[in-house]
Amino acid sequence: MYEEFYGLKEKPFSIQPDPDFLFFGHRHGMAYAMLEYGIANRAGFIVICGEIGCGKTTLVRHLLNNIDSDIKVGIVYNTHQNIDDMLGWIMLAFGQSYEGLSELALYDAFQNFLISSYATGQRVVLIIDEAQNLSPGALESLRMLSNINADKDQLLQIILVGQPQLRDLLRRPDMQQFIQRVAVDYFIPPLPAMEVAKYITHRLSRAGREKSLFTIRAIERIAEASKGIPRSINILCDMVLVYGFSSGAEKIGIDLVNEVLRDREEFGVLAYTNDQ
Repeated sequence: MYEEFYGLKEKPFSIQPDPDFLFFGHRHGMAYAMLEYGIANRAGFIVICGEIGCGKTTLVRHLLNNIDSDIKVGIVYNTHQNIDDMLGWIMLAFGQSYEGLSELALYDAFQNFLISSYATGQRVVLIIDEAQNLSPGALESLRMLSNINADKDQLLQIILVGQPQLRDLLRRPDMQQFIQRVAVDYFIPPLPAMEVAKYITHRLSRAGREKSLFTIRAIERIAEASKGIPRSINILCDMVLVYGFSSGAEKIGIDLVNEVLRDREEFGVLAYTNDQ
């Protein structure tokens, strides 16, 4: 809608996870380095946490695009408290047969999958997204799977990605046995105000615009309203560009940002919050 008007090749502030638009701020860069380090050093468990909309999924997508070809990756997305057949979901994630098998047969089949992968020089990495929804029982099942080893080699690496509730869950006293298996962990906080400007400039550049578009005061207001959450920044910036296009504004100033915030508060179905 506004792309041509602002000299853009595509929308710069889509909320869909897109590794091409990944911004490596200090904390995101550290989180990615920890992921790479954990995989390279065959860590049994890697835990990455962060607020809703902080870019965890985009970080994982970037990892998948750059992972070595000798690594098999399975991803479990639809986690919830009542997930009874954790091993069945894991088998599905790796494209393995799981229907009609008993719990013991599933375990045996998965163990054989790990051993055969190891025998052919392939490593196996399991990623659990939205891991804050897992129950302590499901986490214990994952811990038991991590016991499958060959000599000194770890046959299964598990990456848990989740919201702050995952951190709270793992800090429970009854989770001590589990957290002793966590070799690498990192929490991604919201972007500090100084990085919000770099984030916005980065996404505009990736979309094809090198010339500045937002004024400093506009960016400061966006940083304040979004609380530094990348998804919230995207939602607000996208709407501001719609308003700017409709009014013919060649530069995005603070008045335009404030107008969007007022309208969302007064006329929006949902008030603007960083939970979006």
